[in-house]
Amino acid sequence: MNQRQLDILNSITTQGMLPLFFHAGAEISLQTTRALYKAGVRVLEYTNRGPSAFENFKQLVKARQHEMPDLFLGIGTIKTVAEAADFIDAGADFIIAPIVNPEVAQLAAKHELLWCPGCMTPTEISLAQKNGAQLIKLFPANILGPGFLNAVKEVFPGQLFMPTGGVELNHDNISTWFKAGVCAVGLGSKLITREILEKQLFDQLYSDTQKALDIVNAAR
Repeated sequence: MNQRQLDILNSITTQGMLPLFFHAGAEISLQTTRALYKAGVRVLEYTNRGPSAFENFKQLVKARQHEMPDLFLGIGTIKTVAEAADFIDAGADFIIAPIVNPEVAQLAAKHELLWCPGCMTPTEISLAQKNGAQLIKLFPANILGPGFLNAVKEVFPGQLFMPTGGVELNHDNISTWFKAGVCAVGLGSKLITREILEKQLFDQLYSDTQKALDIVNAAR
């Protein structure tokens, strides 16, 4: 692992949570990112969930360079090599995926980028490890639950895990995940809600994100 990959991984584990979101509007995506950054977020995932994602992401990268130079900006929901190549060229700092695609892993490795694939079974975890995954996303977390990690973590000593998809934004749920052995939790619509995006409640997002960081710090 190179220094850049290590810095991003350390940023995720230090922050203890990885906010993730998508919105079709470039300006709302930018304002959301600014609110998260203002609240203390220094690493986040923008998800490739719509046709405007690529152009929006380029705008976020441009704003990051001018306004948020210490922000690591990753791209999520990357399933193909073509998607990975486009977003790497656009300036993605790391790659998050819902699946294990060895070809995406190879491309990320070629560009010396952190690659975090989604896994749901021990076989997928093993395949991810064979392809260089330093951090594995447990997805969907609401289906797997902390009990899954408790059951398999001894089979994969030293592997870092992060649940995404249905992690609840409360102390009990997040604490249970950390007790199970995760290094961070992915927080999407439970933090960056549809209402916040639709009504552009960026002040609320700022305060909610600060609370989320406090919950994570208290829970681990």
